[in-house]
Amino acid sequence: MKIDFCPNCNSDQYIKSGIVNDRQRYKCKKCNYYFTVNKSGKKIDDYYVNKALQLYLEGLTYREIERILGISHVSVMNWVKKYTIKRPYNSDYHPTYKILNADELATFFSKKGSLSGAGVVITELGDKFMMIKWERFRD
Repeated sequence: MKIDFCPNCNSDQYIKSGIVNDRQRYKCKKCNYYFTVNKSGKKIDDYYVNKALQLYLEGLTYREIERILGISHVSVMNWVKKYTIKRPYNSDYHPTYKILNADELATFFSKKGSLSGAGVVITELGDKFMMIKWERFRD
């Protein structure tokens, strides 16, 4: 992996300075900062990170998010910790979700009383839509 600038001062004046954990180490000539090149690995697009956190805030479990987005539930847990996401807790409501295409979504909203006593959030998932609906628990 090629580097262009020192991550500390953005200088392009650096030299090689050994190897640490099988990675090339560099030293900035300007600020004397030592750094290594980050591992090149699989990076998940920010769109999916945002979508996973949004779904978490809407009340879905880590495993449900994993099944919907195809992203490991462990990754979702790590993002929740990293960004210190706290979701409000309210046991009076229970979220359910459905994946619908545009026609199915239009049909759902055309039915009279489909949202009676409920709240709903619609979010895009590629060419489909996810509808999250909250209803009060009925005793």
